[in-house]
Amino acid sequence: HVQLVESGGGSVQVGGSLRLSCVASGDTISRYCMGWFRQIPDKEREGVAGIESDGSASYADSVKGRFTISKDNAENTLYLQMNGLASEDTAMYYCAYASVTMSPRNLLVSYWYDYWGQGTQVTVS
Repeated sequence: HVQLVESGGGSVQVGGSLRLSCVASGDTISRYCMGWFRQIPDKEREGVAGIESDGSASYADSVKGRFTISKDNAENTLYLQMNGLASEDTAMYYCAYASVTMSPRNLLVSYWYDYWGQGTQVTVS
């Protein structure tokens, strides 16, 4: 059983930056895929960024060039560096882990992920 704990959310001004972290326990994140998703009330969860076991990454068009996903296998931690934040980025951000390998086109699809963190709120104003 994998447990994921996110941190790093908060309130920031438009144009600012935040770095989200997700510490995993119960399995090693180097084996499979991980992703960041976000959700606002009454909307479906949206894939933001995903990373494969080899470090290859995929991004939603809305965050390309502003967000960077990375991981530290030794620390079993996933990161999301968010720069140039806009009000539209306001959401609850979730870390997710998939205990399978997947093709790049599925990295941003929540269906393929088995474990989820509790979320960390990001508010941009």
